[in-house]
Parts: sequence; C-alpha cells; structure tokens
Amino acid sequence: MAIIEKLHILRFRNLDNQYLEPNTNINLFVGGNGQGKTSLIEALYYLSHNRSFKSKKIKDVVPFEKEFLQIEAAVDGVRVLLKKSKHKSTILFNQKKVSSNSKLAQLTPIQIISPDRGFVVGGPPKLKRSYLDWGVFHVKPELLKTYKSYNKALKNTNTLLTNNNTKQLEYWFDQIATLSVEISSARSDYIQKLKKTPVVPLKELIKDGNNFDFLLQSGWTKDTNHLDKEDIYEYLIKNRGSFGKLKHLNYGPHKATIDYYFNNQNEHSLSRGEQKKMSIFYWIIQVLLLVELNIKPIVLIDDISSELDQEKINFLLRFLTKLETQIFITDIGNKALPMDKKRASTYEINKGIIAKN
Repeated sequence: MAIIEKLHILRFRNLDNQYLEPNTNINLFVGGNGQGKTSLIEALYYLSHNRSFKSKKIKDVVPFEKEFLQIEAAVDGVRVLLKKSKHKSTILFNQKKVSSNSKLAQLTPIQIISPDRGFVVGGPPKLKRSYLDWGVFHVKPELLKTYKSYNKALKNTNTLLTNNNTKQLEYWFDQIATLSVEISSARSDYIQKLKKTPVVPLKELIKDGNNFDFLLQSGWTKDTNHLDKEDIYEYLIKNRGSFGKLKHLNYGPHKATIDYYFNNQNEHSLSRGEQKKMSIFYWIIQVLLLVELNIKPIVLIDDISSELDQEKINFLLRFLTKLETQIFITDIGNKALPMDKKRASTYEINKGIIAKN
C-alpha cells in the first residue's frame, strides 16, 4: 500500500520549501486560480514519474532563476529524494542512488484525474496507451524490459527505412514481431482482468441496465493477427516497400488504442459529460483492480469541481474513502465536498504557500 508520509517540495514551479505530513486518506487543497494547486498535483506526479504531465521542458517546472527542482518524500518508510536540472537527474532511496525511473513508479503508483492530462474516453490514442500501459506495468513490472526493447527495435527499424537501408530490416522485423506479441498479449490479458473486476461498487455511477465495453485496437491492420509472430513478420516483409516510402513503421503496438462503448454507442457519439463520467469509471476500475492485487495507488484529483458536477464529486469521494487509498484533491472551494473530517485534512494554498486549516 503506497502512502506518502512526509513531503518536502524544495523547488517546483511556485512551490518553494513547502513541507507536509499528509493524511493517510484524504488531503484537500483549496485555493484560487494560479495559487499553486495544480503545481502541487504536478509535483506529486513528478515524484512518481520523474517527468511532468503538462510539459516536456525542465525549465517550465524549475522555479524562476533557480537551476534545479527538488522533491523529497517518505513513502512507506523509504526516504526518496528527486533532484533534477537541465543536465542531471538524481534519484536516491534511503541515500542510495537509483538509476531507473521505474523504481519511482513502483514505489509510488499514482492514478491521476486532471483536466490538464485529459480524459481517456474520447481522448487521443497516446493517452489511452498511457492508461493501459500504466496498469500493465503495475500488474506485470517485468514487462518494462520488453517495452524498452521494442522501442529500440522500432528506432533502429525507422533509421533503416529513413536511410533506404534494407540489409538489416529482416532482423529488426523479426524483433518487432516477437516483442509486439509480448506487448499485445500483456495488454489483452490486462484488459480481461479489468473486465472481470467487480463493478458492484460503481452501480451509483453506471446505473442498472446500462452497459459498457472497451476493445483493444492492437495497432496492426485488422487482417493481421496481433498475437501471432509469424503473421506479423510476414505482414512486415510483404509491406516493407510501402514502409520505405513512408520512411517509418506506421503499424505496431506504438499505434495501439482503445475503443470505448457505452450502451453500444461508440465513445465519439457520447456527450462531453458522458465521456467524463465514463473516464472516471475506467480510472476507478484500475484502482479497484490494483487494490484487489494489494497494490493501492495514490489518487490525484486536480480541480475537482471545475470538471465534475456535484453528483460525480459525491460519488467519487465516498467511493475512494471506502477504499482507504491516499488521495490528494485540489479545488477552488466553490462547492461543498462531502468528506469525513476524521479521515481528511484540509489545506489552503496562497501564492505557493501551503497552510493546514
């Protein structure tokens, strides 16, 4: 079970030298626009991923006239230090250097609901792959090596295609086919686990009589068996000429996506409100599955009342409170939030200063 016991944000955007001992259940941060609420959520996400969900540029998150950001935390008894500049990234666990970002993700599994990140239902394929692979990683962390190997094979394949060098293509096509099956198989297995996750606690969100479904689109053509290495390899060999004209491989797991359905309607036929509701539904299913596997994620919800109506807010908070996961919520403070005061702590954020109420 992941619990952030202590948090020290030394430098991150407008948050400078802020120290917290968060509640093990609900932590609500209230403040006006531009006061640092999203920066807090972003810093927590950074602690788990060593990157932002808002910007790829380190200069965007390092405070003005500073050279580096620094976040420290005590997570399940492990002292974590993340220090990052334009030229260097340092991760320490109990003062020992850690070389892999995946160790951060394993220690602090974070599920985020943020308008800046977007909603998976109706969202772009990249976000859907991120949703899917986040779950696959936490259920089957050993697959990370396969993803890295696939990305290397894809990069080498695209380099050969760009340079019209066909001599080594067969070797890399074989690698692509092998690794693709491993990734697609893991994704398919994970989706089946999600579908089998009991949704009884979610009946308040998805009423009786409504049905939902989601299907993996593997990234290959419909007539290519994404779970058959030989079939994929033959497809690659047969179409290498067209890939050569494009200068890159435009099929494969890196192009995969998910199609969502609600009451037999494709996600793109749903209203924006229905897409939000279904996105929450699928995020919560992931949380439920990980809880079943004794991997309790930390849940981040940014600007809760701007994106969700009162009914969805009430449901989400009641549900997550019962799960006993650690939750960090930000809000502008214009709606009443149903929280058990015995299990919640409230803070105010004003010009980057966090004060407990």
